Amino acid sequence: MTSTTARPSRPGSRGFSLLELLVAMMIIAVLGTLGFSQFRKHSAQARYLKAQDDLKIVSEGLDQYYLKHGSFPDFGNFDAMVDNNSSLVKESLIKVGMSAQDPFGQPYEGKSTKANYELKCAGDPNNQEDAGPIVRTPGQVSGSSPVSAPAGTAGAPKADAPAAPGPKK
Repeated sequence: MTSTTARPSRPGSRGFSLLELLVAMMIIAVLGTLGFSQFRKHSAQARYLKAQDDLKIVSEGLDQYYLKHGSFPDFGNFDAMVDNNSSLVKESLIKVGMSAQDPFGQPYEGKSTKANYELKCAGDPNNQEDAGPIVRTPGQVSGSSPVSAPAGTAGAPKADAPAAPGPKK
């Protein structure tokens, strides 16, 4: 005769206790908070780098136009520079469909005359210390880079910084 004896189940011996669940949820919440804050930081850095890149593309297009024609085109604002009917787009000096707004949702500023141009981005409105305004003029860039510059230093020379001395003759 075979007898099967079932193990008696004790109440509370199956599953997790309330304390174990609370500890697990607390660990998940802390990891989630750390991950989200890092995501926001890197997302803001990516938007700032995108703004720098957009201004670089337009300034290089203006520089190429100058080399080709001997003067910069006359544009009253940044919108006119990136418009599909602008001479920069028509001559394939900048890409088609560039946005007139920076990645932070603010409009880029810019103007050009036959002799000069100036392009501006206000930077990250939530972090002006590390990702402040960017200004591009012929031969000069000012603005900090949150990625490539060491902490507390500027990413490029300021517009009012003296030029480096040339070689001595």
